[in-house]
Amino acid sequence: MNMLKRAMIVVLALGLCGTAAWAYKEHREKEAVLLNAESTYQRAFHDLAYRMDLLHDEIGNTLAMNSRKSLSPALAEVWRLTSEAHADVGQLPLSLLPFHKTEEFLTNIGNFSYRTAVRDLDKEPLSDKEYASLKKLYGQSADIQDQLRGVQNNVLKHNLRWMDVERALAQGKETKDNTIIDGFKTVERTVKGYDNADLNSPSFTSFQNRDDHYEHLEGKMISKKQAVATVKQYAGLKTARQAEAKPNQKGARFSFYTVRIKDKNGNETTADVTRKGGYPVWFFNKRPVGKQKISLNEAQKKAADFLNRHHFEKMDMFESTQYDNVGVFSFAAKQGNVRIYPETVKLKVALDNGQVIGFVADDFLKSHQKRDIPKPAISEKEARSRVNPKLDIMESRLAIMTGDMNREVLCYEFLGVLHDETYRIYINAENGNEEKVEKLKNTERAYGKSI
Repeated sequence: MNMLKRAMIVVLALGLCGTAAWAYKEHREKEAVLLNAESTYQRAFHDLAYRMDLLHDEIGNTLAMNSRKSLSPALAEVWRLTSEAHADVGQLPLSLLPFHKTEEFLTNIGNFSYRTAVRDLDKEPLSDKEYASLKKLYGQSADIQDQLRGVQNNVLKHNLRWMDVERALAQGKETKDNTIIDGFKTVERTVKGYDNADLNSPSFTSFQNRDDHYEHLEGKMISKKQAVATVKQYAGLKTARQAEAKPNQKGARFSFYTVRIKDKNGNETTADVTRKGGYPVWFFNKRPVGKQKISLNEAQKKAADFLNRHHFEKMDMFESTQYDNVGVFSFAAKQGNVRIYPETVKLKVALDNGQVIGFVADDFLKSHQKRDIPKPAISEKEARSRVNPKLDIMESRLAIMTGDMNREVLCYEFLGVLHDETYRIYINAENGNEEKVEKLKNTERAYGKSI
């Protein structure tokens, strides 16, 4: 009997040790993820402050120039810096904080600088109005620079954490005292108070054409219960141990529910669903993925079937990639024989059983519409003649892509190989200009396939 007790005690002790070890491992992994996220946020913020310093200086430089030889590169540098500042903002946890006026301000500076940099400034130098506008932008960028520096000083002085900002925003507690949030709100209020009359002129037309508010979506407003049911249906969850749906906080650019569902095994699925129409913007199933049992090609068929079942019709798979035991697939919509790249959907498929564990339809929902597509002004033969003759062209089609100014452009798309590398080239179907060249990496192509 005593031996049995001792054995039970040993087994329980080993069990407790195992549980403790597992908990410690989970804690370490969670801490590693949080540390990585915090490092990303800190880097993006300090890069943003640094780029605003450079942007202010570069705009100032343009005020002292008036020749194409020096002014065009300076304006191109302004455009580059605004693009990088946009990217920095996009990496910060500010999605629930109204910051669109500041983003629009950066957009308008980039738009003006790009259009001015590419024109012949010897024949068409800066006008008095454009010079005055640049001078105004110089002063306004100084205000933003000073305020961001103030936030940066507080972040460094008090060792503030961006993870606390993300948590406060997610919980709707941004109204409480938070130095970082208060600082960004001050920046936003300042930009909102600027006189933007000049920025609405043709030279300053914003190139943000997409509907970031999803205002064009059709359908009725849905309930929390309906949002949960939609996510369960998309994620293939028949039962749930726990499910909740929370409406977004004030300041978001569109109205949505954030849904969290735990299955019987404790695996969590999270999603955002539009309140109008009940469209999933994205969802991710965080379950562990086992050993690969299906090929990437089989997974692509699973992804295509998923889109068909959920009424995403006439979609072309244009890119596939494998990461560990997960396949990632990108599909673009088609209108007639024209591929519409702004309307893109991405899916993640587990290669252990073919389940769709990730879905992102953000671009599709923002851009989906019936387009009046013009006829090409040049032939495909003429467009092909503009492509590097050393490129071995494997595939060609008409496509609408997003150009440098974020405006949609009808192009001939050519896919070809050069020196064992695959490239995608876009030739403007109106004027024959080379709009864009992309080198494809780690992709498997499926020629001529659509769903």
